[in-house]
Amino acid sequence: MTIILLARHGQSDWNATRRWQGHADRPLTEKGRAQAMTLAGRLQHIELDAVYASDLRRAADTARVVAESQGLELVELPKLREVDVGSWSGLTREEAEVRFPDGFARWRDGFPGWEDGESYEEMTQRVLGAVLDIARAHEDGRTLVVSHGGPIRAIHAAALGLDVHEYRRLRPVEPNARLSAVCHVNGALTELCPATEIDGLIERDKAERLSAAAQPPTPAG
Repeated sequence: MTIILLARHGQSDWNATRRWQGHADRPLTEKGRAQAMTLAGRLQHIELDAVYASDLRRAADTARVVAESQGLELVELPKLREVDVGSWSGLTREEAEVRFPDGFARWRDGFPGWEDGESYEEMTQRVLGAVLDIARAHEDGRTLVVSHGGPIRAIHAAALGLDVHEYRRLRPVEPNARLSAVCHVNGALTELCPATEIDGLIERDKAERLSAAAQPPTPAG
């Protein structure tokens, strides 16, 4: 079993003013930098094999704090970026509702409201591809992936076997710097684990590894 810890980036300047960001490369606020430090402290007792992040600086700067605290090199991947919201980038909800009333209604139903940019299916395909590659590269290990609200919901949906649109209607976006986890078993993402259950998941993983190590070796085939 491979454990993939997930965290949304810390608060950015456009998070603070409640604007769509998409691929816009916005910086962390002072609060966002403090959230990154808190995240690193939360993970201090968990040994990580690697730290990955979206290459957008709000995610990369959050992840770098954790990577440095664990003595690891940060790996930045463009495939972990937020969904591209096209012409909605920089708009508040109020502005989007006025300019694109039909699109805003679609967005409220869990679908993209923008006509340009990316669909949630396209975003999901690229993000899950990256996450599965990460899991295969760190088989039976533990990694941290710092990404964005949209990608994290897509990963959660995959672990639960849900359509990304359905999951968007069921659950709000993850708060900034909130931890969660999914497991990778037999080539698939499974078992969504919220922040409050991560320590239990890590302890179960340790116990299973110790039990496996105590078994006599099997003969070579």
